[in-house]
Amino acid sequence: MSNNNEKTFPSGEILSGSYVPQQEVTSASGISSAETEVGKPLKRAMTKRHLVMISLGGAIGTGLFLGSGDVISQAGPIGAIISYFLGGVIAYMVMLCLGELAVHMPVSGSFGEYARTYIGPGTGYMITWLYWLTWTATLGTEFTAAALLMQEWFPSVSMWTWTLLFAGLVFSLNVSSTRLFAESEFWLSLVKVLTIICFIGLGLAAIFGFISYHGHESAPLFSKLTEHGWFPHGIFPIFATMLIVNFAFSGTELIGVAAGEAEEPAKTVPKAINAAIWRLLIFFVGTIVVICALLPFEMAGLNSNSVSNSPFVTVFNYIGIAYAEDIIRFVIITALLSAANSGLFAASRMMWSLSAKNQLPKVFSKLTRSGTPIVAIMVTMFGAIPGLLSEHFAPETIFKNLLGVAAFTMVVVWISICVCQFNFRRQWIKSGKTVKDLKFAAPLFPLTPILGGLFCVITCISMVTDPSMQVGFICCILFIIACYASYYMFYKEKIS
Repeated sequence: MSNNNEKTFPSGEILSGSYVPQQEVTSASGISSAETEVGKPLKRAMTKRHLVMISLGGAIGTGLFLGSGDVISQAGPIGAIISYFLGGVIAYMVMLCLGELAVHMPVSGSFGEYARTYIGPGTGYMITWLYWLTWTATLGTEFTAAALLMQEWFPSVSMWTWTLLFAGLVFSLNVSSTRLFAESEFWLSLVKVLTIICFIGLGLAAIFGFISYHGHESAPLFSKLTEHGWFPHGIFPIFATMLIVNFAFSGTELIGVAAGEAEEPAKTVPKAINAAIWRLLIFFVGTIVVICALLPFEMAGLNSNSVSNSPFVTVFNYIGIAYAEDIIRFVIITALLSAANSGLFAASRMMWSLSAKNQLPKVFSKLTRSGTPIVAIMVTMFGAIPGLLSEHFAPETIFKNLLGVAAFTMVVVWISICVCQFNFRRQWIKSGKTVKDLKFAAPLFPLTPILGGLFCVITCISMVTDPSMQVGFICCILFIIACYASYYMFYKEKIS
């Protein structure tokens, strides 16, 4: 028998306080009870390869292809390597926490649902909206940036033509079916992954003298890493660049969103998380090592917002790769479309989950015959309008602040993941269960969630000290306050 403070679920699991069963109960239709509790279910159509590539694709983007140069020029070669390594470790700790939660509770609207269950319903509501804002804030800028790159190839074609074309393509991929979205993201991500592998492979060959490199008769090796000292600008820039670096790793948590539509999540999610995060760490740190070993660090950040000055283009040119600028332009366009594709998917699922919990009108949880939340997708697309207009109204200011908003909200979501896992594990042990009873357990508890959350908090603080990010920071704080206020004013009594 259960008391008034306990919930009993079809699997027979009982845990004091709010709890969601680890074992899914599947109906004859093949849909889990965890999904049917929150409205008409989304379809489970993603495999491990989809999850891995969605995570890789979400993280590998312009933050690496263009933004890495800024990090290197500010922090210096060794500082940049340390910064990206720390960023990877933070991402790994957060993903371990996410893995434990996602395997135990594989539902759409994941982060909000975790926060609702293991922190509080008001925080769950806030986190859901915050993650929606994370992706929606930069959605329009991704279409605009891709259009501007295409215009460099086809100057006679209007930027708006390309913008509408890309927006229509991403919208169609998301509306058609979850499977088509997953397949499209797999191939878009594969382009980026293969580019990184080629870059690291050719870069190492140049470093060790197996192939020729511009300006060097012998192997350059790693002399450039310390030719200006270990930390030419001091140690502080390592921490000052952590927000950029953490944002570069953002997108890895998409596995948590996709877990609600994954086949056999108990098996696929842990494998996908481990496969994705180790690859990301190798790709990011390996790329930075190659750039730092082959380019003077002052040169890496020169006009890094321009494709022609991307460190990738410079290294490829110095190795002797023909059409290097065109190759990287194509890769960056695919990176932008991939980010927009994943972002629209993630943000629309957040709106769907709010509607399923009666915290948005029911129309937002309306699904197409193929199982995609059509209204949530359409409304999220409209949320991209500020980003679309950024190119015409103070582009530098709007873009910088939208980027700051996206980075800050992402880090707050990561903090919530760590707090949720910490609270979940404590409840799990308190109920008399052991770590061995979990299908996936984050190691080194409680160190993993504490350190992961602490580093994320430090990253947030670094945003406050950056004058160019302060407007975005204030907007985020106001948005968080508005979320809590609206929840307690309108939805507190609607907790299901």
